[in-house]
Amino acid sequence: MDQKILALAAEEKTDQLQACLQQLKENELSDLVTKHALRGKEMGAFLRGIFKGSSCSQQSGVVRRLAVYKHCVHLVESGDLHVEVASEIIRLLMLEAHQLPGPALADLATLFVEAIKGGSLLSGRSLELFPTVLTALATLKEGLVYGKGELSAEEFKKQLINTLCSSRWDHQYVIHLTSMFRDIPLSTEELQFVVEKVFRMFFKVDLQEIPPLVYQLLLLSTKGSKKNILEGIINFFNEMDKKQKEEQKDSELMDLEEATVPLDQLRHVEGTVILHIVLAINLDQDLGKELIKYLKSEQQAGPGKALCPFGITVLLSVARIHRFEEQVFDFLKTSVMRSFKDLQFIQGSKFLQDLSPVQYNISAMILEVVANSVFGWDHVIRGLMDLGFILMDSYGPKKALGGKVMETNHGVSKTPAQQACKLGADVLLEAFKVHEPIRSEILEQVLNRVITNANSPVSHFIDLLSNIIVSAPLVLQNSSSKITEAFDHLSFLPLDTVQGLLKAVQPLLKISMSMRDSLILVLRKSMFSGQLDARKSAVAGFLLLLKNFKILGSLTSSQCSQAIGASQIQVDVHARYNSAANEAFCLEILGSLRRCLSQQADVRLLLYEGFYDVLRRNSQLSNSILETLLSQIKRYYEPEPNLLPPLKLEGCILAQRDQIFLQEPLAHLLCCIQHCLAWYKNTLTLRQQAEEKEDEDSDAGLQQDLDDMLESITRRMIKSELEDFELDKSADFSQSTGVGLKNNIYAILVMGVCEVLMEYSFSTGDFSKSKFEDVLGLFKCYTKLWEILKEKAGKNRPLSANKTARSFLSMGFVSTLLTSIFRDCSQRHEESLAVLRSSNEFMRYAVSAALQKVQQLEETGQTDGPDGQNQEKVFQNLCKITRVLLWRYTSIPTAAEELGKKEKGKSISLLCLEGLLRIFNTVQHLYPAKIPQFLHALDTNEEAGEEADINVTEKAAFQIRQFQRSLMNQLSNAEDDFNGKEALLLVNILTTLTKLLEPSSPQFVQLLSWTVKICKETSLEDAPCCRGLLALLFSLHSLVRSPVSTLRELAQDIHAQLGDIDQDLEMEHQSHFAIVNTKTAAPVACLLVLGQAEKILEEVDWLINKMRSLLGSEIAQDASQAADQMQPLEKAIVLQLGTLLNAYHELVQTALPAGSCVDLLLRSVSKVYATLSSLVKYYLQACRSTTGGISRRMEKLVRLSGSHLTPQCYAFITYVQNIQSETLSFAGEKKKRKTDKTPAEVSTVMAKVLRETKPIPNLIFAIEQYEKFLIHLSKKSKVNLMQYMKLSTSRDFRINVSTLENALQEQDAEDTENEPDNDQSIASAQATHSQEPKKKRRREK
Repeated sequence: MDQKILALAAEEKTDQLQACLQQLKENELSDLVTKHALRGKEMGAFLRGIFKGSSCSQQSGVVRRLAVYKHCVHLVESGDLHVEVASEIIRLLMLEAHQLPGPALADLATLFVEAIKGGSLLSGRSLELFPTVLTALATLKEGLVYGKGELSAEEFKKQLINTLCSSRWDHQYVIHLTSMFRDIPLSTEELQFVVEKVFRMFFKVDLQEIPPLVYQLLLLSTKGSKKNILEGIINFFNEMDKKQKEEQKDSELMDLEEATVPLDQLRHVEGTVILHIVLAINLDQDLGKELIKYLKSEQQAGPGKALCPFGITVLLSVARIHRFEEQVFDFLKTSVMRSFKDLQFIQGSKFLQDLSPVQYNISAMILEVVANSVFGWDHVIRGLMDLGFILMDSYGPKKALGGKVMETNHGVSKTPAQQACKLGADVLLEAFKVHEPIRSEILEQVLNRVITNANSPVSHFIDLLSNIIVSAPLVLQNSSSKITEAFDHLSFLPLDTVQGLLKAVQPLLKISMSMRDSLILVLRKSMFSGQLDARKSAVAGFLLLLKNFKILGSLTSSQCSQAIGASQIQVDVHARYNSAANEAFCLEILGSLRRCLSQQADVRLLLYEGFYDVLRRNSQLSNSILETLLSQIKRYYEPEPNLLPPLKLEGCILAQRDQIFLQEPLAHLLCCIQHCLAWYKNTLTLRQQAEEKEDEDSDAGLQQDLDDMLESITRRMIKSELEDFELDKSADFSQSTGVGLKNNIYAILVMGVCEVLMEYSFSTGDFSKSKFEDVLGLFKCYTKLWEILKEKAGKNRPLSANKTARSFLSMGFVSTLLTSIFRDCSQRHEESLAVLRSSNEFMRYAVSAALQKVQQLEETGQTDGPDGQNQEKVFQNLCKITRVLLWRYTSIPTAAEELGKKEKGKSISLLCLEGLLRIFNTVQHLYPAKIPQFLHALDTNEEAGEEADINVTEKAAFQIRQFQRSLMNQLSNAEDDFNGKEALLLVNILTTLTKLLEPSSPQFVQLLSWTVKICKETSLEDAPCCRGLLALLFSLHSLVRSPVSTLRELAQDIHAQLGDIDQDLEMEHQSHFAIVNTKTAAPVACLLVLGQAEKILEEVDWLINKMRSLLGSEIAQDASQAADQMQPLEKAIVLQLGTLLNAYHELVQTALPAGSCVDLLLRSVSKVYATLSSLVKYYLQACRSTTGGISRRMEKLVRLSGSHLTPQCYAFITYVQNIQSETLSFAGEKKKRKTDKTPAEVSTVMAKVLRETKPIPNLIFAIEQYEKFLIHLSKKSKVNLMQYMKLSTSRDFRINVSTLENALQEQDAEDTENEPDNDQSIASAQATHSQEPKKKRRREK
């Protein structure tokens, strides 16, 4: 029969073919089809024959066709057929599908849907036919029976897809089904439905099947729904990452052996998916635009969802496409900065912390991407490197305008820009550690920036280089050529950069002889350079080498502390080193450095400052160094023991034509000798204990010579008069003449020598009375010169006259000296110390020196002198100094000190207080990790050691209580005894110490209550102190609760103190804060209140933006969940604004004096209306996107703005214009009378008036914008909000009719000579309010 069918079909005998097929039963036909399909021969021809003989115009033909279709689908799914045969069958069925009538197509489509629902598909091959069936179905014009009713073909197709997506899919067919939907014409709604179904299946599919499934989805994205597809992929992997982290934590706790999500498998799948996404974006640019658009919108709502590690990885991979590179990095850069800014913003406000707790850490996310990239994510490595450099370039330290920037590489990262820069450095460092291919490029780019950005701060790149070298010094040996090339540029770089760079590469110099040799060659060339900076760089480089190449026999670092503070220098990479080679090497360098002793003062200065550190690291060089110093001092030393002065100062200066230069920094030379000698005596004792006797005789001789010399200089300096140095009161000290310059240099040298000898005499005196008398004798010489210099500096240089010269005393000595003067109670020392204690001037000088050292530490992170770069020793000295200053201030009250004779300058107590303020700031900035040790050291006389359990809050609270008592004593003093400077310092100290308290602690709340009480009960007239107390009040308040209610009370007090703009209104005065009085209300309290109000407005603005972004993304979320999230935010915003409006209601009715208060208030009220407009826009957006209306709270707020703010604003504008017109009239009268005011002064007054009235149009515009949005909202919400608003009357131009009539009558009566006056009166008339006549203002009391 089958052969007959084939023959009839071939002969085109359709009628006979139909008759033949009619004779066959359905099962017989199915058997024939099966037989041909299994044979694989003539299957196509056989099926075509059947279709030819089964006309769709006859019902029997349709039934036969349908039966063949169903049987063929079953055959293809069985898996028994050869692949080619199955493909041929499907192709034929697809070609003939359009011939089938609607019911047959519907039946066939339903068959597929039921098969998918029932899970009866075996191979899924037949699914290729389903899109053709659905497409044919969608093109039909007749209706189809569905259930009891009838649907159009399009609706029927939609219903089928709906049913299909609502049913359960077997996970093994998800990829086939997704691929199938690519060929089905889908509407936007249907496509979204399909995509949602596929993403629901993601969690059921095996992890290995995710990449091909994502690939199919990305192909499907060409139809639309790009955002949903990208969002689904990112959300899925975000969830998988979270799940994996939780399992990792649980496995660590419970010791589970296997995780359900293997980490390496997940990372490899993520990597493949990202490659698919990048490929898809390469082919479809719109997909890339949609990705960036989606991530931007999600970042507004909350970055945690979109900017997860997977999302960031996708972005960085897409950045390889040139078209998107700039957009991606701009987005990531702004996201990082915004994240850090938001973090800082939230941390500063308890109000925001309660409403929007911090849940996202972008640093952790980006560093997690670096960690994940080790799983073969080569496509993300370049993006990570570029991101790191972009962050460092954009947010690194910047040079101050017209000056040198302070490179704050010391201390912790505090500002958002510093945190962003640090994140960039961390990304590069971690990428360098884990990715070998980019190491060379990272190193090259860092070095390029260090060398080419010579005029910009590069400390952050030097720190990164240092960390890179410490992390892998041996790896970097392969890149030594790049570092050697960088050495060639040393002579052109600033000194700070050279020192930083050489410190950073120090570990490499120890393991690479070739690198060390090339550096020495460069330094030798630089030593003979014509540029001073190059020679200074050479000296700095040689000194660094001397410090770090030890000679055998040098004391260990446990015996003498490290010279360089940077930890990387202490890394000793090589376990053994050639000490003989090192000794020859060091002596050779010393020989080169000796040549510097004949160069400029700056070069010698570097040498003198570096020798001491060299000695401590390389004690075997002591003989050579002491010899060098001895030969140098002999040039200026007068050997005759009775000749005065003992030093030849004329050799220390150099005259070139009319100019005089310092040639020899003699004080620095003596300082270096004194410190080296002291160190040598100490080490001599250590060597004797270690029984090392060799070479001691020559060293001891050197020591004796230097000791004798210093003793002789000291003795003769005390005897010398100023005339011996050609310096006295009659000498010329002007900077414009050669003699004056020479005398200035001499005076500074002599003062420096006196300071050095003071330290020498004290240190070697062993509490001998005669030695301490020598110290005082030297101090008198120092003081005389200081007084002369201060007096001679005159009025031309007031700043430099008051500025103390840099002290030569070391920080260690200052701490010892202060401890001895103020805290030493030993009977044995009492008599000798009484000599120093007898001089108040000397004690003040000692405290001032401590203050100077702390200031230097605060600004540069280190101090002059020995151990100035050793952070541990500096910290210990700081603790000692703080302990002494604290004891001195608390033990001897300022009042008791001032009862004695009045002396010039600040009292010792005030200096102590100033020092304490600087120290507390410095410790928090430089030593945040050591704050517990610091506070512990203040309580005891022990050294600041490591303490296990130190409660910082309790220790800080104890110190705070001491300063509270002192402040209370000050505030309780009579007005004559009140010391404003001391009170202000105490308030500033309290402000600094509060940062150490935990805001949730009872001590913090107690301090806030105390501050509130002080402000409420104390009437202060000292403006700076009042400002400090109110600032403290606000800073404490904002960390416990919002200070908005306090602002309202303060505003009421300001209003009561300054009076109302309506002169006839009597104020009912009920004071809340006594600190607000007639003297402090304006400008101090007013400006602070407005400043704080603007901060609250910023917080409210931030919350409104957050709500608007949440509203934008709530469509995808559960509506009830979004409402629950919004409600507390809405309530808080309205309450804040309501209370703020009440505060502004008071302020805009206050008769503020013209000037900064009026200007700031006008601008501030404009911001209030801008914030109100922003809130109204949010409600407009809410009305459009949801069915929700306006809350009752919002209605009340609008009513409040209409009744309590807008009318008062217009009245205040009139008041401001009145006082400004009075000012103009007054200026005009002065000009007319030709008084002593010049035209320039009059024009200045007029310019000031114009400047101060400039914010008025902006305010009116802000009010009217607010009212415009209210009108829109009223229409949208069907609530009449404008019933609370009165029609505005102020404009830039308006005519007051009554006043104009008066002016016109006067003009008729008077002659033309009075025209200027009439013009003036018209100008005045135009400035008044249109609804009421101008009143005469009474004088303010």
